Amino acid sequence: MRLIFASLLTISLISCNKEANTYTLEGDAVGFADGTEIVVYTFENNQPKPIDTLKVMQGKFSATYPKSDTIPLNFLRINEANASILFFPENENMQAKIYKDSIKASRITGGEQNAAYNSFVDKMDSFNKKKQERMEQFRTANQENDTAAIAKIQSENLNLVSEETEYKKQYLDEYNNTLFAVMLISDMAGRKEITPAEASAYVEKLDPKVASSQLAKDLKTNLDSMKKADVGSAAPNFSAQTPTGETMSLKDAMGKYTIIDFWASWCKPCRMENPNVVKVYNEYHDKGLNIISVSLDKEGQKDKWMKAIKDDKMDWFHVSNLQFWQDPIAKQYSVRSIPATFLLDENGMIIDKDLRGAALEAKIATLLGGE
Repeated sequence: MRLIFASLLTISLISCNKEANTYTLEGDAVGFADGTEIVVYTFENNQPKPIDTLKVMQGKFSATYPKSDTIPLNFLRINEANASILFFPENENMQAKIYKDSIKASRITGGEQNAAYNSFVDKMDSFNKKKQERMEQFRTANQENDTAAIAKIQSENLNLVSEETEYKKQYLDEYNNTLFAVMLISDMAGRKEITPAEASAYVEKLDPKVASSQLAKDLKTNLDSMKKADVGSAAPNFSAQTPTGETMSLKDAMGKYTIIDFWASWCKPCRMENPNVVKVYNEYHDKGLNIISVSLDKEGQKDKWMKAIKDDKMDWFHVSNLQFWQDPIAKQYSVRSIPATFLLDENGMIIDKDLRGAALEAKIATLLGGE
């Protein structure tokens, strides 16, 4: 009897130990055929890395994973639905509900981070629904040439955007212990909803464990770089090859006021904006305006870059490393979308950013119109 009891105790201890060191992911896959593969990814050195492949059987899937001291960021990838679902393992059992015909409505629950993330997604869905309603109202008002209704809708939309931004800020204050907060800070800074300085302030408020994650460390590095190219900072110097193969630096291109213009021949919004920039340059170049354009064209496409310069009549300074989004100057200025512009004074200080169309013309007119 004593031997049997000892054996049962050993089995019990092994079972408890196994349970204490693992967590489960169990899910319902609604609408997916048996055998559908669901690949589990994590991030390693900022790169997605597959760690498991699950198969749907009778509308369900499950897996068991070892607990970890790290704070991982994972996602499920279902190639058949061409969709991914983000989730945050916290060493707690999780439940997934995935709909083939509505990935957007799919959710993974279990743990505080997933709860916080899901509440954010639900709130964003409500904002997006309101935006869609405003868009439909605007189309109707525009068709009916109802100027009063158009003005009212535009005002309401501005208020809605402001309300959304305020909600995001409140979220960052309340959920500074989540990894998604790091992602949200990065997204808001990239969208210019908050300044790099504001973003850094939120990073400083992060829970120490979250702040020690690689994602947070990388964000801090990026923000430090962004602040170096923010309004009020000295524009970082750079140099690259001109279309004729000479090396030109920013300092070589400086005027009384200078625009650094990030663009590319393949960028349609850039090409649409170019006539506006050409107009401003032609009007104010003799009064001290210089422009140096940095192209993010691809390797082996120098001819397309040069043709676009000629076609768009961009008669000013041009440089490019022909390295697409890996361009070191774009990284130096934390440029994540184009067109992007930086306006410098004669001392090389950044005095404004991302001015386009009428806003660009008005700004330069204010600076040089009386010259």
